[in-house]
Amino acid sequence: MKIGIFGGTFDPPHIGHLSLAKAAMAQLELDEVILLPANRNPMKARSIQTPAKHRLAMVHELIKDEPNMSYSDMEITRGGSSYTVDTLGELQMVHPADYWFILGADSLRGISEWKNPVRLMKLCRLAVAVRPPFVLNDVTIKLTEDFRDRVDIVQMPPLDISSSELRSLIHRKQNVSPWMKPEVLQYIQKHKLYQNA
Repeated sequence: MKIGIFGGTFDPPHIGHLSLAKAAMAQLELDEVILLPANRNPMKARSIQTPAKHRLAMVHELIKDEPNMSYSDMEITRGGSSYTVDTLGELQMVHPADYWFILGADSLRGISEWKNPVRLMKLCRLAVAVRPPFVLNDVTIKLTEDFRDRVDIVQMPPLDISSSELRSLIHRKQNVSPWMKPEVLQYIQKHKLYQNA
């Protein structure tokens, strides 16, 4: 079984997240992709984030019509800071499989600062999204050879949007529909999220 794990804050989840999950599934021939909202991203410890119940509900709305995609609240249930190596270790114990951790090229550049990256590389491979203007060498040049051997590239078209930009646009009452699934946007409007972002 080949499973992709796509972690993140998902605050809010947008079509870029969905596109990456689909691209990783297709290009790496994964059987399933599991979206895993973090309880608390240790790299963003100072930032305020939307309560977990809303982020989980939005992820549900994002993928509810997608075959072979699911989501998990395991990091939220565990509480505290969410560390990828702990999550992959737990997954390998309860459901042994071939795992890929899906991330963007920008995140890969900081992987040496993650908790126990050497053990992480033994628990999974990395599926790294490379979008223009990045090229493969940009993201692997700082990795040791051992790490480079554990990286699979997922080619992606450029998408010039981020969750933080979407929060700002929603706060300013700008149109975000080009980057959001209608169901996610309806959820945001219903619960008045990001009004004070």
